[in-house]
Amino acid sequence: MLELPQGTNKMKEGRHDETDNLLSTKANLELSLSMDGLEIPWSDLVLKERIGAGSFGTVHHADWHGSDVAVKILIEQDFHEERLKEFLREVAIMKRLRHPNVVLFMGAVLSRPNLSIVTEYLPRGSLYRLIHRPGTREILDERRRLRMALDVAKGMNHLHRLNPPIVHRDLKSPNLLVDKTWTVKVCDFGLSRLKANTFLSSKSAAGTPEWMAPEVLRDEPSNEKSDVYSFGVILWELITLQQPWSGLNAAQVVGAVGFQNRRLQIPKDVKPDIAAIIEACWANDSRKRPSFASIMELLKPLVKPPTPQPIRGVTLPPA
Repeated sequence: MLELPQGTNKMKEGRHDETDNLLSTKANLELSLSMDGLEIPWSDLVLKERIGAGSFGTVHHADWHGSDVAVKILIEQDFHEERLKEFLREVAIMKRLRHPNVVLFMGAVLSRPNLSIVTEYLPRGSLYRLIHRPGTREILDERRRLRMALDVAKGMNHLHRLNPPIVHRDLKSPNLLVDKTWTVKVCDFGLSRLKANTFLSSKSAAGTPEWMAPEVLRDEPSNEKSDVYSFGVILWELITLQQPWSGLNAAQVVGAVGFQNRRLQIPKDVKPDIAAIIEACWANDSRKRPSFASIMELLKPLVKPPTPQPIRGVTLPPA
């Protein structure tokens, strides 16, 4: 009779427990979405053009009862428990969020093979595509771009002030969407975590190295201040309109930022108060990075239109 190696049964039991937990999480989420009217039948969605793609799957523009929506469809739905876990986590997080600078969650499709997240549709697409298109400097002046940075800080401040806080962990310009009035909204919560303790373990350093904090690149425990570092890269992008670390590949970025303590170069012509915010976000000691509440206060005066100066010798009529 063939003997199983010691521990095999325990491993199988562990896998069964994990599958049972996943199924129970999914059942609870289905019940909760159904009670809130947030479960969407796949047959209610009419898919239009594809507007994005990534390791998670594809995003489509779609029609839902006559309204424009975006549908993020998960791939490899039957094989990866980790994918399903990520999907369920993203739905559970998005369901809690209501803020003008966070993409609005409309509902989810919870039936395989069409597991999907349905959100509002933002016609201008990602901030990354917008700011790296030719002619952006003419369309978006610096004040408008700073206003966009303020939008991101407001959305992130909301996430960090929830109880427990939500740490995004994949904050980057491709995960920021722009609506028709140029308002920027945070999206893509697939890697996000509820911060139960002081630190998050970064066992899966998924994400994009160009925007990631040095401690995350070194696979060390991190907290919400890793999002602040990523914001510094986004502010640098908005000011310079350059792509971060464009001359390096992903492995070289990990080495440069995580192990050689290098940072992107801030051009000399960047205003000192903006450069100071970027540098503060990039502090090597994460405790020294500002909170998003502080960043908002620093950005607010920079987005105000200049006060018109009276012309010398001319008396203006009373308003």
